Amino acid sequence: MEKKGLLEGKTALITGAARGIGKAIALRFAQEGANIAFTDLVIDEEHGGLETERELSAMGVKAKGYASNAADFAQTEATVKQVVADFGSVEILVNNAGITKDGLMLRMTEVQWDAVIAVNLKSAFNFIHACIPYMMRQRDGRIINMSSVVGVHGNAGQCNYSASKAGLIALAKSIAQEMGPKGIRANAIAPGFIDTAMTQALPDPVRKQWVSHIPVRRAGTVNDIADTAVYLASDLSSYVSGQVIQVDGGMNM
Repeated sequence: MEKKGLLEGKTALITGAARGIGKAIALRFAQEGANIAFTDLVIDEEHGGLETERELSAMGVKAKGYASNAADFAQTEATVKQVVADFGSVEILVNNAGITKDGLMLRMTEVQWDAVIAVNLKSAFNFIHACIPYMMRQRDGRIINMSSVVGVHGNAGQCNYSASKAGLIALAKSIAQEMGPKGIRANAIAPGFIDTAMTQALPDPVRKQWVSHIPVRRAGTVNDIADTAVYLASDLSSYVSGQVIQVDGGMNM
């Protein structure tokens, strides 16, 4: 008898998933049998969206990418409506869309602050707000906010990013309390130093310095995050809600 995947028959909506951590989560969810709707600013060859769509479809699940600005409230509502029309339901939401615009507080511009808060935090509100009516009707919803260790501990030069990621934690905890009676769980993942295009751009000495501070002595992989997301999206975590899981190799204990 073929073993059923942990997410068989579920539809997952993942934001910012054309590449990086979002894409890894999409592929891992598909491995577990979930159908995948994903968003990114553009879905084309250049930015990886179409390639991601093809890779997911090749795994035998239904998959579709949607070009959408997650920070736009009305656009998000329309996107979610379209996803439900195309897929029939949405049980899992992963709020992964995120950007950085780092700078020290004295030099940070209002534009840098607003952009990061809008894309990282407001987008999660937009998607939760749009998905919750469907999840309530199904009495089945699993929401995962992609936070960061800097959302737990703060980080000099990243006031905007840290504040947005801390906001995602409090948002998940509040939704967990508000929506628990309706069959909806909400949690956050706080990745540490993860090997992505973003961190690979750092100079080698800086990367080595980071890794030397991590007790397990390696950077995390996107699959480390994706595996944690599978746990939170599946029934393995049916009694887990309002939690933050730090996936950081012990860096911030």
